[in-house]
Amino acid sequence: MTTYKGINGFAVQSVATDPSPLDEGQVWYNNATYAFKVTTATTVGTWATGGSMNTSRAYYQGTGIQTAALGFGGYLSTATPSNATEKYDGTSWTSSGNLNTGRYNIGAFGTQTAAVGVGGDTRPPGTQFNNSVENYNGTSWTAGTSYPLSLQSALGFGTQTAGLVAGGGLAPPGSRTTVTNAYNGSSWTTVNSMNTARSAGGAAGVQTSALYFGGSAVPGNTNATESWNGSTWTTVNSLNNTRQGLGGAGSSNVSALAFGGVSPPGAALSATELWNGTSWTNNPNGLANARMQLGSCGTQTAALAMGGQPYGSLGTATEEFTGPGTAQTKTITTS
Repeated sequence: MTTYKGINGFAVQSVATDPSPLDEGQVWYNNATYAFKVTTATTVGTWATGGSMNTSRAYYQGTGIQTAALGFGGYLSTATPSNATEKYDGTSWTSSGNLNTGRYNIGAFGTQTAAVGVGGDTRPPGTQFNNSVENYNGTSWTAGTSYPLSLQSALGFGTQTAGLVAGGGLAPPGSRTTVTNAYNGSSWTTVNSMNTARSAGGAAGVQTSALYFGGSAVPGNTNATESWNGSTWTTVNSLNNTRQGLGGAGSSNVSALAFGGVSPPGAALSATELWNGTSWTNNPNGLANARMQLGSCGTQTAALAMGGQPYGSLGTATEEFTGPGTAQTKTITTS
């Protein structure tokens, strides 16, 4: 009789807890749950419902990873800039220390315990565009070195001590910039500019390897993608869906995720696209809640979409993305 050991040269391991990390095709017996299990890999990316935020908001970014995320600032239903900060542990959101200056369209980068907020719209008219910077230590916000420009809807990449900010909207409203600045935790250094002036795009990557995609340009929304190698921006293949106010996630300029956003005539989108370093591919499964101006963070295989604006309202919904190729545990049955 053919046995598993005879085929593979070793017996099925019996353990009290599921092993970690997992390899695709790995088989074991969990003697605590009396079940045979196997590791499989996802074939397409999927979105699943996460814990709802405490504050309904839109027009903001997020930082961190799927299981340790940070959302701050934003636009409230009363047309008031928010200073609220919330942490996500992979299950639920907890309020944690307010920004000193409430604002929306705030640029963001860093981690859950070491984040940076840049610029934004503070209202009332006349004080819309802001160059103030705040640093977060996991508990509270303190003032940082002001950004060289007063702007809103800029994108941030990297960490609190090795960050990058690109693009953004300028005064008067309607102007866009290509300016890019690097941040070392205490000061800003101007580096090479982007090729397309824009704001409110999607971001992925770090200070030395970043991707900027989509956004609001002049005269309208764009699907342009630019790759940053640590010294220059290069125009690469465009998104399949032209949009601005979208979510972005990813660890570098060769691995990114784009989702949500808005495109003429103004309907919020659910479409999700994957970037492999060369081109964008439409993922069969989009967001369950189409939305724009949402917060986002994470990687291509483990991203987070939070809050945002399902057209005409503000939301608290959180969705978690599991990318294709991600290892998953399944129980072996006879069916």
